[in-house]
Amino acid sequence: MAARLNTPLHNALSLLNPFNTPLSTKPFSSRNSFRYSKKLASSQSSSGKRALYCTSSLGIHENGVDGAEKFVLTTPLYYVNAPPHMGSAYTTIAADSIARFQRLLGKKVIFITGTDEHGEKIATSAAANGRNPAEHCDLISQSYRTLWKELDIAYDKFIRTTDPKHEAIVKEFYARVYANGDIYRADYEGLYCVNCEEYKDEKELLENNCCPVHQMPCVARKEDNYFFALSKYQKPLEEILSQNPRFVQPSYRLNEVQSWIKSGLRDFSISRALVDWGIPVPDDEKQTIYVWFDALLGYISALTEDNEQQSLETAVSLGWPASLHLIGKDILRFHAVYWPAMLMSAGLNLPKAVFGHGFLTKDGMKMGKSLGNTLEPFELVQKFGPDAVRYFFLREVEFGNDGDYSEDRFIKIVNAHLANTIGNLLNRTLGLLKKNCESTLVVDSTIAAEGIPLKDTVEKLVEKARTNYENLSLSSACEAVLEIGNAGNSYMDQRAPWLLFKQGGVSAEAAAKDLVIILEVMRIIAVALSPVAPCLSLRIYSQLGYSVDQFKSITWNDTKWGGLNGGQVMAQASPVFARIELNPEKNEEEKKPKDSKKTGKSKVKVEQPQTLAEA
Repeated sequence: MAARLNTPLHNALSLLNPFNTPLSTKPFSSRNSFRYSKKLASSQSSSGKRALYCTSSLGIHENGVDGAEKFVLTTPLYYVNAPPHMGSAYTTIAADSIARFQRLLGKKVIFITGTDEHGEKIATSAAANGRNPAEHCDLISQSYRTLWKELDIAYDKFIRTTDPKHEAIVKEFYARVYANGDIYRADYEGLYCVNCEEYKDEKELLENNCCPVHQMPCVARKEDNYFFALSKYQKPLEEILSQNPRFVQPSYRLNEVQSWIKSGLRDFSISRALVDWGIPVPDDEKQTIYVWFDALLGYISALTEDNEQQSLETAVSLGWPASLHLIGKDILRFHAVYWPAMLMSAGLNLPKAVFGHGFLTKDGMKMGKSLGNTLEPFELVQKFGPDAVRYFFLREVEFGNDGDYSEDRFIKIVNAHLANTIGNLLNRTLGLLKKNCESTLVVDSTIAAEGIPLKDTVEKLVEKARTNYENLSLSSACEAVLEIGNAGNSYMDQRAPWLLFKQGGVSAEAAAKDLVIILEVMRIIAVALSPVAPCLSLRIYSQLGYSVDQFKSITWNDTKWGGLNGGQVMAQASPVFARIELNPEKNEEEKKPKDSKKTGKSKVKVEQPQTLAEA
């Protein structure tokens, strides 16, 4: 097949990369299902420097203009072919918890999320629903924003790949990579997965050429496309992972990435001739830029403001590189292989870390509409509230691994941990304080805890929680906070202040101090749990007599013992987290013959606690 040389210079000569890397241009090897012919559009060799990358762990970050350390965190840009699902919600809940923790540490956090809105699959989905692509994208993108509000997601930037500022950044980035000699034009033939929007290698396909991710047959396609010279970056990527093994986390994800690279990297197509809904290739309106070469740039374009002059240099200066890309394991290859190579080609720093978490199942089975067992996030949060949803998935799923949801387990966990261990302890203590001390603390918590081992126990558990948050061990962080609650309950049961009050005199004085100690435990729990369950933490803080503004200004330093002062007046006791009760009719219904027309879904009743203040 004759090679076809792309002649336009794409107006890129003024954007020559100052970090050119003289690497091998060895192409990917020919396979039966892939035929290609190529000629580099331009070639440059110099002794320039390779793009910089960070060899630090997550604890080291760039400083902002105000002196605060920056922490730039991203979720994937979610594909808008369909409304948000629980997998997307899980990633974003985790990211929000990490962002909230980093804010408690005093970091200048930029939490980026958004929607990926180009590609064949979106155009097809829009047509199937009787909408044009732009209308479809507006509708689905808004559904993500709505769900994030329902889940108390406090993002800083929401980028849409249909935003004009994003298109400007993508085109400039494309020009840089082109000027560096890493884009060429070639005829391409292969097996294409429409759902993945990716050409597949025959060796990774299942029987009947089915995609292993979507279980659907791939289709044969032949296109005239532009390619990115990924093979050129084989050795640099190997070196990065060798020198900085924390670049990909958890460690078993690193092993996957190293295996992919070791098997040999092949150049990949970065344009589509048969897709109209996308960003046009510069100087070639007949082609659109491949969705991944487009969407990954959203992490950079999101940093700019709408009213700013859009340039790659400006965007990078506002926060790049990212401290952490948080993604599902199914898109690890794009973030840990394609993206770093693209950044090196453009002379930009690499993100500091990529974390690939696992999948969610329901009742031990993979979720799917065909199985009728999907888990709808809107329904879940409306049924149980954001605190319960956030806590369950972060506490019960070891971050990085696959995790399972069952309604029975969900109800059992949130009732035991949030309603009983935490909520009931606060309610009991405030009730005793009102009855015996007119809701007023008799002494500072520092004085009350003198010589009390519980104080040392709590301090150790706070440090344990912090370490786990920092290491992205979110389940263990939740467990450490729950242990603080368990310690408080044990102290309450051992001391039995209700009996001491009845004895009067010195015993009653000791009981009053005990209540101060337990309420200080509750105050610390409110701070330490706030990254995971912010609304619950606010309700706890409010009942301890603090205002919403005081809650919003807390830092991790507020987990230190000694926050409560003598004379402080507590609020009226009210359940901060009501138990989720199974419908009492459920058991009776289960005894009756099943009606085939009924869905069989269990009913639950949630008595929402009184809202003291909005988060």
